[in-house]
Amino acid sequence: MKRQEFLKTCGFACLGGSLLGVMLDGCSSSAKSVSGTIEQSDLVIPVADFQTKNAYRKYVVVQHENLKYPVCVYRFSETEYTALLMRCPHQGAELQVFGSRLQCPAHGSEFDNKGIVHNGPADSNLRTFQVTEKNHQLYISLK
Repeated sequence: MKRQEFLKTCGFACLGGSLLGVMLDGCSSSAKSVSGTIEQSDLVIPVADFQTKNAYRKYVVVQHENLKYPVCVYRFSETEYTALLMRCPHQGAELQVFGSRLQCPAHGSEFDNKGIVHNGPADSNLRTFQVTEKNHQLYISLK
């Protein structure tokens, strides 16, 4: 094998390995889809849904049959959470979660884990919901 071919092959292998790591981040054990319950106007999940054997998940995706779109709940600390409606404000596509960002599969809009738009075509932030904790339960206000 010639030197130029060797360098080209190694370069593609390194690039492929890097991309694979980024792609697998969205599929890592930090993600979990859970079913919530609705009590009055709150979507409720146990705080335990964030626990793994040795650590805490960064986020969970909460679904309920009465909701058209799931809600992504990020955990920043023991007491700080953000709940985001997984609906792109551009044209209403359901967002996908990739670690600390959400992305629209339709047109590529990207949002951070606080719901702030970073790349368009969306020009507004995601809808957020107030999150409170009581008795080891998270109450996500759907008002």
